[in-house]
Amino acid sequence: MRQVREIIRLKFSAGISTREIARRLGLAASTVRETLRRFEGAGLGWPLPDGMSDGDLEAALYANHGPNGAIAATPSRIGRRFIGS
Repeated sequence: MRQVREIIRLKFSAGISTREIARRLGLAASTVRETLRRFEGAGLGWPLPDGMSDGDLEAALYANHGPNGAIAATPSRIGRRFIGS
C-alpha cells in the first residue's frame, strides 16, 4: 500500500527530512524521493485541495504509469527512434 498522503504531510507540514520520513514509514529513501518528485510534477501543493481522496491523489501522481510503475507508452512519449524498422 502506498503511503503517499503521509509522505507529503510529513514533508510539508512537519518539515521532516526524506531519510527520516523513510525511516518512520519503513520505506526506502528512494521511494520517498520519487513520491515527492511526482507530487511536485503533478503541480499540487500542500495542503491538498479540499475533498481530494487518496485515490484522487494517487491518480494525479501515477496518471501515466502502468500497474507495475512503468511509464505508459502514449503517442507523445513515442519518438521517431521507435517507429520503423
